[in-house]
Amino acid sequence: MAALIDTNLLLALVFPDDIHHQAALAAMRDSKIKRIIPAPVLPEFFYMAATRMDYDAAIRAFQLTRSNMFYIENLTADDMTRMDAIMVDYADNQFDFVDVALMAIAERHDICEIYTFDHRDFMVYRPSHCDFFELLP
Repeated sequence: MAALIDTNLLLALVFPDDIHHQAALAAMRDSKIKRIIPAPVLPEFFYMAATRMDYDAAIRAFQLTRSNMFYIENLTADDMTRMDAIMVDYADNQFDFVDVALMAIAERHDICEIYTFDHRDFMVYRPSHCDFFELLP
């Protein structure tokens, strides 16, 4: 079993003052699943970590993503084609680019679980491979 990890979960994990910090720690500690970080999450995560903390802390945060705790998943050409279709179909919702990448990768890997604290886009979207995404923690 696998789940995708969104930027805000990673931020909560590394930023002790985040209101979701304890929930993120518990979720990652208790989880026995394969944790997949879509590659588009990484630049957003690094930028936001550097902004919230400092550059050195952002480097340490990035290093965490490269640990054996996570797997990094690159976008494929098919993912980008699917992302384009999702953005066009849901243009009125103006989905976040990274969220759309998670949606496409979730469909490719038949993953229905996403670790995120930002539910808006994922609650609106109807995935092709399951009735809805299970949003955790």
